[in-house]
Amino acid sequence: MTSAPAVADWRTYGRLWVFVKPYTGALAAVGAISLVATSLTLVQPYFSKLLIDEALLKRDMDMLVLLAGLMFLVTAAGFAVNILTSYKYLKISAAMLFDMRVALFRHLQTLSPRFYARFRLGDLMSRLNADVGEAQRVSADTLLSVLSNVLFLAGSVAMMLWMEWRLFLVGTVLVPACIVAFLYYQRRLTDLTKDMRERGADVGSHFVDSILGMRVVTSLMADKHEVERFRTRSDAFVRTMLRTQLASFMTGALPGTLLTASTAMVFLYGGYLIIDDRMTIGTLVAFMAYHARLLTPIQTLMAMSASLASARVALARIFEILDTPAEVTERQAPLAVEPLRHAIRLEHVSVRHDRDAVLTDLSLEIPRGVTCAVLGPSGVGKSTLADLLVRYIDPNEGRILIDGKDLRDVALGDLRREVILVDQTPYLFNDTIAANIAFALPGASRTDIAAAAAAAGLTETIGRLPEGFETRTGERGLALSAGERQRVAIARALLRRPSVLILDEPTSALDSQTEELVADGLRSMLPEATIIVITHKPALAARADAIIALENGRARFEGRAGQPHAVQA
Repeated sequence: MTSAPAVADWRTYGRLWVFVKPYTGALAAVGAISLVATSLTLVQPYFSKLLIDEALLKRDMDMLVLLAGLMFLVTAAGFAVNILTSYKYLKISAAMLFDMRVALFRHLQTLSPRFYARFRLGDLMSRLNADVGEAQRVSADTLLSVLSNVLFLAGSVAMMLWMEWRLFLVGTVLVPACIVAFLYYQRRLTDLTKDMRERGADVGSHFVDSILGMRVVTSLMADKHEVERFRTRSDAFVRTMLRTQLASFMTGALPGTLLTASTAMVFLYGGYLIIDDRMTIGTLVAFMAYHARLLTPIQTLMAMSASLASARVALARIFEILDTPAEVTERQAPLAVEPLRHAIRLEHVSVRHDRDAVLTDLSLEIPRGVTCAVLGPSGVGKSTLADLLVRYIDPNEGRILIDGKDLRDVALGDLRREVILVDQTPYLFNDTIAANIAFALPGASRTDIAAAAAAAGLTETIGRLPEGFETRTGERGLALSAGERQRVAIARALLRRPSVLILDEPTSALDSQTEELVADGLRSMLPEATIIVITHKPALAARADAIIALENGRARFEGRAGQPHAVQA
């Protein structure tokens, strides 16, 4: 089951600590450099006061040249330090987001097929691409800006209090009202951004669904129907987007208008102090420079609310995936698995999918070296049995043993090296035939690849192709026929020489002659392996040493005379 939806509030950023922790030293260095950059920027407005009061009003040319030179040097130094800060922070943020992508990708690899059966592909791709991308954009562009603006805001407040504290109070009297308006619209913006992400995922899921089913859409002339389905989802997305845009505008515009009013109040009261000879012109000019720069970080921070709200929602959606518990986990000190020597044994195994019983109190033993056919109508649990044997899922009750070791206690890597499943709908990557056969085995030789292909009945097919093994299979292998895809997947499994090979409807798209060729090749390539074939074809079952017939979640056994066979435990 998936976890409850993650909450998109400020606590979401706290969960980033696990990714931030390895980089705390580097981030502290960036913070120190940013403090230097802020200090250099804060010095610049004060030069305005000195230029007016000490150079211009006193007609001191030497002081004017000195202050102008210092202003230039400080500005140039601030420019250089800011570039250094941005470069280092971008490098760190890219590394942190890479770690997040890897963590998300690895966690997805631990989730069972049942997760992917329930989860919409478009929504999942939206989280992997759009949400992680949004988090990366904000971390690279926004969070450093937040740090520098907060530091500059604190420095500007300190300088204004030091120069004229009464004028500072006048200039900030409207700030509380700005903050109240900001917080109200920021909360609304967070909710709307989350809703917009969900509506965007609906649109993405519709596109994926329609593209994958384009043959059905075309054959049934359902193009208008699909357009209307898209229009409904698109209209919902646009409505949410417009509401989000309005909330985003109000988040920045209303507080910004109030802050601009405070600038007029500073002019009025500061002018009064100058006329009353209680403050110099240079002090007012410098104060106004600080006040203008005070408003800038406040407005910038408010404008960042949209980005921060969007990032919080994106992070919450990412953590919702990371919080989805894996159905299958490995022990801390798992047992090693060697090539099968004795038997695979199921003891009182029961499996339920959403409270519906699929397998009930199933007990059986499959000895080493047999070819065992699993028969039964659709939905009786044949593919579930295959998923159990490679431990994609665990039984709700009972246990499965391989040479006497409970599958829950063994190393997953070892198990899936020795027990390989070829699905009934094999997946091929958009690469060459050779690369698909040798997937994740970079050291495989062309001779080994060719031998596996021959055992899978691909020799004649490869010979007809102009590019042979270098022929590209296309997206999801669709450049090949269904039967060719099945044989490439079988060759991929044979190349790994497992001690247990499970084939789920391996020849459903093959003619009888090719099917016989593949069946002979399996045993010649794996003479001592245990081969479990899930099939509807009586001809393929007839070649088996034993037959397991599943019916109503239970097993019925048929053996061949004089042959080793599966036995009821």
